[in-house]
Amino acid sequence: MRVTYSPARASALIVHAHPEPASFSTAQFRTARDSLTAQGYDVNVIDLYARHWNPVLDRGEFPLVDGPFKPQREQQDAVRNGTLAPEVQADLELLLNADLLVLSFPLWWFSVPAVLKGWLDRVLVMGATFGGEFGLFDKAGLVGHRAVILATTGGSPGSFAPGGAFGDMADFLYPLHRGVFEFVGYTVLEPIITYGPAHMNDEERDAALGAVREALESISGRPAVSTGR
Repeated sequence: MRVTYSPARASALIVHAHPEPASFSTAQFRTARDSLTAQGYDVNVIDLYARHWNPVLDRGEFPLVDGPFKPQREQQDAVRNGTLAPEVQADLELLLNADLLVLSFPLWWFSVPAVLKGWLDRVLVMGATFGGEFGLFDKAGLVGHRAVILATTGGSPGSFAPGGAFGDMADFLYPLHRGVFEFVGYTVLEPIITYGPAHMNDEERDAALGAVREALESISGRPAVSTGR
């Protein structure tokens, strides 16, 4: 399932995972959406909580098979046979056709919300984003596309610095940067993170949203992350 796209008609897919429409995380996602739209991007949005997305990858979404359930094998067969679940197929097509993927989420338990992890499990299917006719990393299905994290935290910048209370933010993002984005071929852009918005006043939150807007306005020149591998 190879897809081509035209940089002259750049498109973006924002996958958002926060259950509260009035949250700062949601305001941040809307700011990113509006900034990309103003630049001429064709922006598609997947709001996982609003859609009541089912995060569970199990045998029930595949045709009945004998023997043990091997999810990646079933995904690859479903791609080959055109039998992916309709909601997975629809999101996969948006993903494959997007020049830029933005994952928008709050950092929960040093990771992504479960609903977003489940979206990655179900939509980054073997046979379409890696495996099958593709390899891994620089031979995977999304080579030439870009991805960026748009996140919020509960802690301060210092708490996520090397030697801080929680440790280096780069360590928490490594599984996404290397184990997800680069694994399926993306060029990984420097993350866009607002630290501790719950501890900010209104003026500070407005300034933080302004920084997000500026980051998206210059997304075409945003530096890539080096995972060190």
